[in-house]
Amino acid sequence: MTTKFSPRWTLALTSTAFFMVALDALVVATALPAIQRDLKVGVPTLEWTVNAYALTFAAGIVSAAALGDRLGRRRVFIAGLGLFTVASAACALAPSAGLLLTARAIQGMGAAAVMPLSLTILTAAFPPERRGAVVGMWGAIGGLAVASGPVIGGAITQGIDWHWIFWVNVPIGAGAIALARVRLSESHGPRSPLDLPGLATVTAAAVSLVWALVRSGSVGWARPETLVTLSVGVALLSAFVVWERRAPAPMLPPRLFANRTFAAANATAFLMTATIMAAAFLIAQYFQLALGNSPLSTGLRLLPWTATPIVVAPVAGALSDRIGPRPIMVTGMLLQAAGLAWFALQATDGVGYVSLVTPLIIAGVGISMVIPTTPAAAIGAVGPADIGKASGTNSTLQRFGGAFGIAVATAVFTANGHLGSAASFDSGFRPALAAAAGMSLLGACAALLVRSRRGAARLLPADVAPAPAATS
Repeated sequence: MTTKFSPRWTLALTSTAFFMVALDALVVATALPAIQRDLKVGVPTLEWTVNAYALTFAAGIVSAAALGDRLGRRRVFIAGLGLFTVASAACALAPSAGLLLTARAIQGMGAAAVMPLSLTILTAAFPPERRGAVVGMWGAIGGLAVASGPVIGGAITQGIDWHWIFWVNVPIGAGAIALARVRLSESHGPRSPLDLPGLATVTAAAVSLVWALVRSGSVGWARPETLVTLSVGVALLSAFVVWERRAPAPMLPPRLFANRTFAAANATAFLMTATIMAAAFLIAQYFQLALGNSPLSTGLRLLPWTATPIVVAPVAGALSDRIGPRPIMVTGMLLQAAGLAWFALQATDGVGYVSLVTPLIIAGVGISMVIPTTPAAAIGAVGPADIGKASGTNSTLQRFGGAFGIAVATAVFTANGHLGSAASFDSGFRPALAAAAGMSLLGACAALLVRSRRGAARLLPADVAPAPAATS
């Protein structure tokens, strides 16, 4: 019997898979204190439960898309789902921090295949005149994952156990794999060469630099461990730049960065995600460890920040079409910096939640303005033939930015405070959140270099890789 490949099934399956991998970038946020107590680890290890996922996710996006073109998009999509599902079970079963981090890294590898290929499979299933609408629905699913991640993580952690934030992926992933085999059609793309040397070099560079930043807070900048890993990271990053200039099919094409707007938009995207991830990593723990809120209550208290993009982002995108992305980007990054700086000033031991709502809303409105317009500026700066590369580059740099942001926040926190008491946590939290606000301010400076073009094309929501509050 011949299976009928329904576009509705394609939308349902790709959106479900996308929701699952987007959620796992965020769902761990409110579970971090419980993981810390159960596994008896410190802030640096908690940071790696987030960044192990983020780094492998970032590194694998471009290569996974190229593998899908070569071997079959459905085949690689299903393989990514399988890897993600198995790794989720491994996370749930992990008896130690080391095994949890390993499983999280494997999860990120699976997510790197699911995210880009879910979009490619979806767009191929619909005619051009319907793609905008269906991709908008796909992107809205990502926004829902952003808003609901901390709440879902908090509810599961409080109601059952933190292990179940990973167990829930298993039946969903298994069901999606079974249905994808019979409900998704196979397709191929151009057989682009794989930039494996570039992939290996940039991943190793990122790990070395993140490791140096994380350890600097606890052992100091002058220790051999910090200096060696920092030097290795810088050397590997330099080698990556040299290689990309010579590679026949570079994963991050240097010629695109010769365009000022493309380079500035991607720098803004990097710092945007760095700020969001750092702030979410810190604030989710602040509500629990300093203010004594439950995991579920913490997730709900984050909603004035994490749910704002659902309302504001579409308006910001439409306004960007009329006046160009630069003023929206600059204003948004400044608002986010102001909101987080205000939150840091308010964050004392006895502060009431009401005093923190306004800073959260300001930061949320700010980032909601930047989420749709920054990738739009990057994509709009290149020609039609380079849109795929530009989108992959932007998604990759956003995720590397998230890992960088959490590393910076962790370094500042451990240099000024620790997890021993509410007061000691607050001592590290306030300067660390101020550092996150500083990264947003730098992002506003980068956004000033974007060329202002009226009627700039707005990126479809699907190309905006979800980032907010993603401390997972």
